[in-house]
Amino acid sequence: MTVNISDVSPVPSLFSPVSLGKIELANRIVMAPLTRVRAGSSGIPGDLMVEYYRQRASVGMIITEGTYPDHASQGYVGEPGIATDEQAAGWQRVFEAVHAEGGRIVLQIMHAGRGTHPDINGGRRILAPSAIAIDGKTFTEKGEQPYPVPEAMTTAEIRAALEDFVTAARRAIEAGADGVEIHGANGYLLQEFLSPAANQRTDGYGGSPQNRARFVVEVVTAVAQAVGAERVGLRISPEVDLGDVFETDRDDVLATYGTLMDQLRPLGLAYLSVLHAEPGGELVQELRRRFDGKLIVNNGPFGGQTTRERALQQIEADHADAVVVGRALIANPDLVERWQGGHPENEPRPELFYGPGAEGYTDYPFLEAA
Repeated sequence: MTVNISDVSPVPSLFSPVSLGKIELANRIVMAPLTRVRAGSSGIPGDLMVEYYRQRASVGMIITEGTYPDHASQGYVGEPGIATDEQAAGWQRVFEAVHAEGGRIVLQIMHAGRGTHPDINGGRRILAPSAIAIDGKTFTEKGEQPYPVPEAMTTAEIRAALEDFVTAARRAIEAGADGVEIHGANGYLLQEFLSPAANQRTDGYGGSPQNRARFVVEVVTAVAQAVGAERVGLRISPEVDLGDVFETDRDDVLATYGTLMDQLRPLGLAYLSVLHAEPGGELVQELRRRFDGKLIVNNGPFGGQTTRERALQQIEADHADAVVVGRALIANPDLVERWQGGHPENEPRPELFYGPGAEGYTDYPFLEAA
């Protein structure tokens, strides 16, 4: 049989375009949602954040840092929100700056759940699936303090949290975001529902894997209905035990996240983002198959920093449709150009990752200035 070479699909490269739902990416490098706590006490993105995101607009897609949908769900001092019109207006400036550079940007909606403190969220109540505290301390405006025991959410409070996600998503899209990412990872509220260690409820939101997945399904479905599934992504981190979620039983993890994927598949979401030490491993690839949509992966610090070589390998091995990059993009706003040309990279300065100022945030040199 004669094969017409024009009929053979080329192997995608890290620098080739890809579509995630309605979001058209110029390349397959995605900026990770990186908490940088530069929004001050108001939670309103200002000039510094506008410049930070503008500088990095050459990536295929930016995922913003986690952004709280209501004040009680704020997890960090200096975290931005989208709980008010003023905060949405600040994000609009960010989106406009990125779009002016030809970039794409989605806003990550993050409810911290029990991962906060009254000295972070303005003295508001701390809500979670069950009244189980994280064993550890968090940084507050009054210094490090132990995590408090949260209140177990009522059914009405679960519904209210869902509505907060929907309202936040609408605000983001109306402000000009290309999409939204629902944060279902890293030990925050949605993963707390998924985890048998954090969720010990006896109602329809606890117990079986199906019940523990219920709230995440309801949130993602409601957001997709509100702003269009083709503009909605979901981030998960199965087996990544941050915030005492302790997902240590592989059978339970597969049952829980498998039923989550089965129920989300018909929605036609823009993408699934998975944080895992082995993106090409059996678990992640099984979830990809059951999701049956575009997958972006991030091995985070657990499988070693995402280097150029690792990112190239993930795409060439078809482990994912795009690769999420964190630290390299903190230090190299022009990372796409550097990786395409094989140029040297700036080294990140971890001691400046979190803080109020421009140092270690917007002052990393570009190639022409290096």
